[in-house]
Amino acid sequence: MPGNNPRETILILGGTREAADLARQLVGGRPEARIITSLAGRTKEPAPLAGEVRTGGFGGAEGLARYIEDNGVTQMIDATHPFARQISANAAEAARLTGIPLEIRTRKPWAKQPGDRWTEVETLEEARDAIPPDARVLLALGSQHIGLFSTREDVHFVVRMIDQPETPLTLPDHTLVLGRPGDSAAVETMLLIAHSITHIVCRNSGGKAAYAKIEAARQMGLPVIMVKRTP
Repeated sequence: MPGNNPRETILILGGTREAADLARQLVGGRPEARIITSLAGRTKEPAPLAGEVRTGGFGGAEGLARYIEDNGVTQMIDATHPFARQISANAAEAARLTGIPLEIRTRKPWAKQPGDRWTEVETLEEARDAIPPDARVLLALGSQHIGLFSTREDVHFVVRMIDQPETPLTLPDHTLVLGRPGDSAAVETMLLIAHSITHIVCRNSGGKAAYAKIEAARQMGLPVIMVKRTP
């Protein structure tokens, strides 16, 4: 990273716990630097972040490049969700256009452990089709991916979201649970038992923040339909 000086401006493409931790470290360790975290804006009330916060899209790679130039950004760090492929592609192109360094901090995927009952699939469509009839599924996905599962009228879905959706979910048979993921397997186990969950559908996002449900599924012997990462 560049040395600490008044002109140093670091843009973090965030939205993950790791990005929040990084912002806190940089703000504490580089008091003279300007630290900006960019959020997509899908969460109405995100957790407080150290440094400056920018919310919303940039308008593609060229819009991001303009923001970099207008704000004198000297380095960009991509700490977005591993499945946020479009913003990562835009970041790479914007870095090329502006010539600033780009550091990529992608968290490692979860590794299958003894006792895990994973069915690994390539796409969300394959995940949808792998759900057996009459299952009760914890659908641990972003709101933009929920509609894909609306064709499974033979499944009851439990959907956990941080915010109340702006439009009703199109799932024919579902329960909406508002709140953040539990921070321990014990908390997640209570949710799974309370809703009689038989399967979990999720993506292999890695990191500690969402791993508790995987631990809970292992302890309960529940099957997990896991969407693998694309290289």
